[in-house]
Amino acid sequence: MEIFPVLLKGINVTLIVLVLSAILAYLIAFIAGFGRLSNVWIIRKFTGFYIEIFRGTSLIVQLFWFFYAIPMLFNVNLGNELMAGVLAISLNYGAYMSEIVRGSIIAVDKGQTEAAIALNMTRFQRMRYVILPQAVRMMLPEFGNYLIQILKATSLVSLIGMTDILYHGNILRSTNLAMAPTIYLLILVFYFILALPLIFLTRKMESISKKGVAQS
Repeated sequence: MEIFPVLLKGINVTLIVLVLSAILAYLIAFIAGFGRLSNVWIIRKFTGFYIEIFRGTSLIVQLFWFFYAIPMLFNVNLGNELMAGVLAISLNYGAYMSEIVRGSIIAVDKGQTEAAIALNMTRFQRMRYVILPQAVRMMLPEFGNYLIQILKATSLVSLIGMTDILYHGNILRSTNLAMAPTIYLLILVFYFILALPLIFLTRKMESISKKGVAQS
C-alpha cells in the first residue's frame, strides 16, 4: 500500500509520452513509407537512410543523443526531457512502422491499380480511394502491436530524468533495498494494466482488418 501512491505519481508522464510518441510515430511511418515509394530517387534514398539508421541503432543510444549529444554538438535546444524522449521513441518506431506502410501498399493486388487506371483516375485518386483503404486494413494489426511496444519503450525516459512510473519506482527502491522485488513486481503490474486496453484495441483492429476479406 505504500508503493502504489508513489508509482501513481508517474502515470501522467508515462501516458503523455505514450500518446505523443504514438501520434508522431504513426505520422512519421506514413511519411517515410510513402517516401520509400516515391518516384523521386533522392526522397527514396533519404527515407531509406533514415530507416536504416534508426532501425540499426539502439533506442537508448538515440535517446541519449537527442538529450545530451545533439544540444552540445549543434547548439540546438530541444526544449526539455519530454521533447527528447518523444522524438527518440517516435523516430525509432516510425522507422519500423514505415516498412509496414510500404509493404501493405505494395501488397494490394495490382489488378486494383489497373482497374483504377481504366477508370481514368489520377495517381492521387488511385491511392486515396482504391489502394490506401485496403492497405490500411492490412496495417492495423501490426500498428496495434507496435502501440504496445511504444508503451513499454516509455520506461526508458526515466534514464533522462523524466518522472515516469519507473523513475518513482527507482527512487523508492534506492531508499529501501529490501523492497526492491515488490517494487519492481508492482511496476510490472502497472505496465500490464496500462497495456490491457491496448491489447483489446489490437484485437479489435485485427477483427476490423478481416471484415469483408474473402476466406479461402
